[in-house]
Amino acid sequence: MEVIKLSEPYQVSQIPQGDCVLALGFFDGVHLGHQKVIKTAKKKATDLGMKLAVMTFDRQPKLMYQTNPKPPRYLTLLKRKLALFEQLGADIAYVVTFNEALVPMKPQEFVDKYMVGLHAKVIVAGQDYTYGKKELANMDTLAGYARNRFEIIAVKHLIQNGSEYKIGSTTIRKAIDAGQIDEANQLLGYQYQTQGVVVHGFARGRTIGFPTINLEGNKEQRLPAPGVYATKVEIDDQTYLGMASVGYNETFGDDFDLTVEIYLLDFKQDVYGKVATVSWYHWLRPMVKFDSVTELVTQLKADEQATREYFA
Repeated sequence: MEVIKLSEPYQVSQIPQGDCVLALGFFDGVHLGHQKVIKTAKKKATDLGMKLAVMTFDRQPKLMYQTNPKPPRYLTLLKRKLALFEQLGADIAYVVTFNEALVPMKPQEFVDKYMVGLHAKVIVAGQDYTYGKKELANMDTLAGYARNRFEIIAVKHLIQNGSEYKIGSTTIRKAIDAGQIDEANQLLGYQYQTQGVVVHGFARGRTIGFPTINLEGNKEQRLPAPGVYATKVEIDDQTYLGMASVGYNETFGDDFDLTVEIYLLDFKQDVYGKVATVSWYHWLRPMVKFDSVTELVTQLKADEQATREYFA
């Protein structure tokens, strides 16, 4: 897959020759609803003998319209998002920098530059996709801006278990923030993943028989709610079972920062400085402040058994 980064005003020479089917969206999470959009575009591209291009932004566009935006916490950082695009069959991924030049852009100019300008003969997006103020720049008004230059396919929402709300990034974020990782994985269509570099911690786990790896991740990466989880961890192309603790080390004191510590089962290696990819499979229990280290060790042994049984 070819990755092309565009920044307004982009150079026309950056755009590959040849017509394409273009899938549009921010695609945070690349969940089942997003996958439906991209798979619909892929089938259309195959039928027409064209390349599939997927376009996303480098940040959530709404951040540029807020005076004091909160720091974003994404379901998928860009590297992970692009890997999922490639798995879904994208030939080209456009990553557009949402800068100050895009903020005032009118819908017609956006369509001309970022749809027609990318040689799109078919535009595929979710039914709620917008490219400006939603009352002016939505999938219903797109035909007027298109001027018969491309076909439009609006993909309907996927509905969860027949309920009234759609499968969307907001729903998944709420599930992850509540520790409901099993539900989040169902909506994503894969196990939720985060990455971090293995760094030195306080080494307390080593003294009680449960040595852990401590992960330092990107602050824009969304972590599951505090709790203990059954996970799989990939380091140097090797995968290990692990029980991950997301919390504040309450048993050892107050005012610690939120940390991710993982006890890897049947593992004895020095991996400091390595990148670890964590796949979050199952919520085991909430965080608890134990009255003694002995109580903590007893619970950790139970957590280890629960992790083994889950994966068995």
